Amino acid sequence: MLGLLSEGPASGYDLMKTFDVSLANVWPATQSQLYSELGKLAEAGLVSVVAEGPRGRKEYAITEEGLAELRRWVTDVEPTKVMRSDMLLRVFFLAQVSPEQAREYLRRKADEAVESLEHLKSIREFVESGTDNLSVYGRLAMEYGLRLAAAQKEWADWAVERIH
Repeated sequence: MLGLLSEGPASGYDLMKTFDVSLANVWPATQSQLYSELGKLAEAGLVSVVAEGPRGRKEYAITEEGLAELRRWVTDVEPTKVMRSDMLLRVFFLAQVSPEQAREYLRRKADEAVESLEHLKSIREFVESGTDNLSVYGRLAMEYGLRLAAAQKEWADWAVERIH
């Protein structure tokens, strides 16, 4: 939320719309999570309500403290390294099912990678059309996703061929 608000003030609704076409591809969240997080950030003094409108609509802006925390997080906090993969754990034990079941499992992984590729390609034009910071850096994240999905499909196709 701090990153989105660093681009300018926005309501929770506006943030959710922006989130859905950008960050949801790398970090999914629900509307209730978003509003809960905004409340926590406001309590911590990292965002403030700068306008209130009809039906309880609030517009939030990042504070100087919030911007400092965002910058600290981007540069100083080491990203969490995910060391677990339910998918690869299953690959280790594919010998426990028939070769056809194992190949089918891997084909599903290839199909999922294709779905991911198609989704990212479907939003590529939208992402590439923007000139704001979220679009410029969103392109970098999208390219990572495209390359990762392509590699996952290539690996799954390769793995299918190794099971006899």
